[in-house]
Amino acid sequence: MANALMEGKKVQDWANLVLAACVFISPWVIGFTAEAVPSWNAWIVGLLLGGLAVAAISAFAEWEEWVNLVLGLWLAASPWLLGFAANVNVMWTNVVLGLLVAVVSLWAVWDHHHPHAHA
Repeated sequence: MANALMEGKKVQDWANLVLAACVFISPWVIGFTAEAVPSWNAWIVGLLLGGLAVAAISAFAEWEEWVNLVLGLWLAASPWLLGFAANVNVMWTNVVLGLLVAVVSLWAVWDHHHPHAHA
């Protein structure tokens, strides 16, 4: 069943879906739901990433990966842009998850342009 589900789908799309879930649940896991700005940022970005990941799983489009890259970079920079960098746990959660999203998205774009590079 899992092989049939993964057939024709990129690992990166599934990784982005898992990362989207991690971003979305991070306010509860890390414990910052009482802080409105970082919580809403995580929930909104998590939903957007999840929607794009589901769209990419159903039908790949390169623009989705570029939007994921921008969202990942936003997530990594948002502690400073939105003013919650003083909370170190929240800041590092956003930076790490944002950079992971950005790297996975760049990997997907690179893989799309170089399909036989790892064969």
